[in-house]
Amino acid sequence: MATSSRFGSKKAYLVLYNAASAVAWATILGRVAVVLGWRGPFFVPLVVDNFARITQTFAFMEILHALTGVVPAPVFTTSMQVASRLFLMWAVCYPFPQLNASPFYSSMLCAWSTTEVIRYSYFALKQVESVPGWLHWLRYSGFLVLYPVGISSEVAMTLQAIFGPAADLAPWYPYALAAVLLSYIPGSPILYSHMLKQRRKYLGSGKTAEQKKRQ
Repeated sequence: MATSSRFGSKKAYLVLYNAASAVAWATILGRVAVVLGWRGPFFVPLVVDNFARITQTFAFMEILHALTGVVPAPVFTTSMQVASRLFLMWAVCYPFPQLNASPFYSSMLCAWSTTEVIRYSYFALKQVESVPGWLHWLRYSGFLVLYPVGISSEVAMTLQAIFGPAADLAPWYPYALAAVLLSYIPGSPILYSHMLKQRRKYLGSGKTAEQKKRQ
């Protein structure tokens, strides 16, 4: 009974966590889409800036989940992805809010939020074994477009900071940003290759793919 209770509590937590995260990112996506289409990128940070930063910061839980075994996610790739986004939120977007009026800020948030709505919805429904086929396909295919858009936007935002206001914050700050940006050269292919492997694993053909989908 104790084992069953712990398992039930874990599953309930994961449903709640993933569902709440999906709703938060859907809120960001909706705000960005509406304001971007209605008023343009200049007004996007006025309605989403703080909420997006808080929501993304909570993604630190993803690393804790991987470290503690709450979810069977690789710690290294999970940490890389979360760290790169926290870098953008706190080292680029927060100290230089004027950059958030850039179209690249809007495209970055659109890519992030679309990815996360798909991912968190998938994992919430997976806990109750109710993932529809189209969502399973999106989970392992959406990144083919969304990842390049997100990475390109992140790089563009960082470059705008480096060649813009970064030196006003501290003489060394542009070099620190550049050093992190250089880490994208090995880091991006690692993350993208990992996702391609996941896609091959879960979107293969025949009996094997169906078995993986149910895991």
